[in-house]
Amino acid sequence: MDASHLVEVSGLILGSLLLLLVGGVWIGAALLICGFIAMQFAPAGIQLGAALATNAWSGAASWSLAALPLFIWMGEILFRTRLSDEMFRGLAPWLNWLPGRLVHVNVLGCGLFGAVSGSSAATTAMVAKITLPELKKRGYNERIALGSLAGAGTLGFLVPPSIPMIVYAVAANVSIIQMFMAGLLPAVIVMGLYMGAIVVWHLMNKDQSPPPEPRMPFRAKLKETLNLIPLALLILTVFGALLLGWATATECAAWGVLGALVIALWQRALTWKTFIDSIMGATRMTSMIMLILTGAGYMSIAMGYTGIPNALASWVDSFQLSPYALIAVLTIMYVLLGCAIDGLSMIVLTTVVVLPMIQQAGFDLVWFGIFLVLMVEMAQITPPVGFNLFVLQTMSGRDSLTVAKAALPFFFLLLAAVAVLTIFPDIVLVLPRMVYPG
Repeated sequence: MDASHLVEVSGLILGSLLLLLVGGVWIGAALLICGFIAMQFAPAGIQLGAALATNAWSGAASWSLAALPLFIWMGEILFRTRLSDEMFRGLAPWLNWLPGRLVHVNVLGCGLFGAVSGSSAATTAMVAKITLPELKKRGYNERIALGSLAGAGTLGFLVPPSIPMIVYAVAANVSIIQMFMAGLLPAVIVMGLYMGAIVVWHLMNKDQSPPPEPRMPFRAKLKETLNLIPLALLILTVFGALLLGWATATECAAWGVLGALVIALWQRALTWKTFIDSIMGATRMTSMIMLILTGAGYMSIAMGYTGIPNALASWVDSFQLSPYALIAVLTIMYVLLGCAIDGLSMIVLTTVVVLPMIQQAGFDLVWFGIFLVLMVEMAQITPPVGFNLFVLQTMSGRDSLTVAKAALPFFFLLLAAVAVLTIFPDIVLVLPRMVYPG
C-alpha cells in the first residue's frame, strides 16, 4: 500500500472514530468498529473474527492486567471508610505554621490517598468530602481550596498504584513495577510545585486567609497523628513489598484488598451493603476499561496490518523535528485531546500511533509513560470533560466555570512539571534503573 493510500485510509479511520464518538457511541465499541474498518484494508487471508478473539483473550488472560481490578476494588473499599476524616485530623496539626496552613492538607491528603486509590476522581472525592466543609467552616478562600483539590486530586494517577500506568504498561509492553517506581519522584515534584504555589498565594493574599489555629501541645499532635497509622501501614505493607521486590504488582494488589477489608472492618464501615457496593463499583469500572482495552488492542492489530503507524512515524520523522520539538507537538496534541475525551481513552487511542514515533526519536518508553500520565492528569482538570471538575462541581455546588478557573493555575503547574521532566529525564528513570540496571 503506497503512502498516499495510507493517508486516505488513516483519514477514513480517524473520521469514522470522530463520527462515532460525536454520536455518543461508547469509546470501546467505537474502537472495535474502527478496527473492523481498518481490517478491510489488511492483506488478504486474515480472519477478522479470529484476530478479535485472540486479542480479547490475550488481554483478559494477562497476569499483569489482573492487578487492575484488584487495585480498583481496594480504592472502592477505602472510599467507603472514615480514612479521609482520620487523614485530616492526623495532618492538620502539623501544618499550622506553613503559609497556606490547612490548604496543604489537600495536597498531602491526595498524595496519601493516591497511594491506595489508583483513581484521580476517587482521590479527589475522598479528600474533598472532608476538607471542603472544614476549610469553608474555618474561613479559607474557596477558590484556592477548589483549585488545590482539583490539581492535587490528579496525584491519584501519578502516585502508584495508578490505573493509567497499568493500562499504559500493558499497551507499551513495559514493566508495571518500573512504571510505578518511575512515578514516585515526579509525584514529589508535582506536590512540591502545588505546595509552593499555595505558599505564594497565601503570602500575596494574607487578608483572605484565616488566623492560625490555637497552638496544640506536641503530645496532642502525636496523638492526632495516630489517626494516620491505618493508612500508613497499608501503604508500607503493599508498596514496601512491591519496591523491595518481594511480590509482583498483582500480588501486592491482592494484599491491598485484604488490608482495605481489614481497615473497613476495624472501623465498622464494612457492612454487607458496602461490600456489595464496592464489588459492583469495581466491576463497572473494570468492565469499562477492559472494553476500551479490547477495542484499542483490536484497532492496534488492524492498524499494524495496514502499516499506518510505521508510515506515520516515518512521515513525522521526515520533518526532522528535534526531540524537544516532538514533545512540544505531542503536548499540544494531548492538551487538545483532553478537552474532548477522558484520560484512559487518550492512552489507548494514541499509543499505537505515537509509540513508534517515540522509539524512533530515542525516548525511553518508561519515561514516555510518565509524560503520558501527566497529560492524563491535565485532562482531568481540562474543561469540558475533566472528571475532577465534575467531582468538585457536584461536591461544592459551584458551576463548572468557577471550578475550572480555580483549577487553571494548577494546570499550568503540571505543564511546568512536564518541562522539568523533559529537560531532566533522569528524574523519572533513576528509580526504575535501580530495579532493572540493564
